Amino acid sequence: MARAQIRPTSRDVARAAGVSQAAVSLVMGDKWRGRVSEATAQRVRDAAHRLGYRPNLAARNLRLGHTRTVLLVVPALTTEFFAGVYTGAARVAAQHGFGVVLYPSPEGIGPARNPFASAQAALDGVIASSMAADALTDIRGDQLPLVMLDSDPESNPGAATVNLDIADGIRRLTRHLVALGHRSFLHLAADVPSWTFEVRARELTTRLAATPGTTLRTARSPISIQGAVTAALAALAGPDRPTAVVCDDDQLAAGTYKAARRLGLRVPDDLSVTGFDDLALATALDPELTTVRLDAELFGERGMQALLAVLDHRAPEAGDIPVHLVLRGSTGPATAPP
Repeated sequence: MARAQIRPTSRDVARAAGVSQAAVSLVMGDKWRGRVSEATAQRVRDAAHRLGYRPNLAARNLRLGHTRTVLLVVPALTTEFFAGVYTGAARVAAQHGFGVVLYPSPEGIGPARNPFASAQAALDGVIASSMAADALTDIRGDQLPLVMLDSDPESNPGAATVNLDIADGIRRLTRHLVALGHRSFLHLAADVPSWTFEVRARELTTRLAATPGTTLRTARSPISIQGAVTAALAALAGPDRPTAVVCDDDQLAAGTYKAARRLGLRVPDDLSVTGFDDLALATALDPELTTVRLDAELFGERGMQALLAVLDHRAPEAGDIPVHLVLRGSTGPATAPP
């Protein structure tokens, strides 16, 4: 009869590495920085690998009162951007022995049913998009360690914030279009009450106000291609047609393309169009879309890293995540409307 394999313990690892069991616990729990040296930590990791040691996370979590589970609150699961945010957050979480649970709050449907009898008992913390902030109150997620994504730092004094440099993206777009000679602008704005869209509108207004001879109109649309078609048709049909449309989202830009073609306008000959996000859709359009690339996976990574810092009583990394202007075929020199 085969003998059962004896599972190595933390005491075995400590003996093999020549350190205390407390040091093993610190290293395997990723709490060693500032408490043991890098050389000691590596010695423990090497010994654990050699022995095939795996910490009993369930027992440790029960002992420490942690679940090693975090909640990611997003407005929708069908959005490519938030799929990237989840991927980045889950990657960092896995590296630290955490799991990520998704909680969708689709617009027009309302938050998903609370999957927890008690969020405070089932979760260690929450990462939430400002576009789904209302869902936090439904699960009392604002009572837990909290990181807000794309959110005004001053309006969330009890939470850490991680932001993309949205304002810089608008600055880059505006400079590009002004350099092409555009002075008549339409802002096709997302009809969503969210800080990230407020930043887009405020920055665009500020930048164009500093450029003599410019005009700016705003039309609002749901974040959908069909909604953008309807809004753009109404905004482009009048005699004071703009020469450039700045869209809050790539889907709104796609709807603007369709509206322009129905009106007999060519992109970019008659109308320059820009987007935001750089979704896969941006290169499926013809011509391909000039847009601002937001690194969704890095956004998710930074969100999870910030939450880990909060849980470890450290200050999260400061500074907004850079964005990049991607120039493609949807923008060209301004032409005077007929």
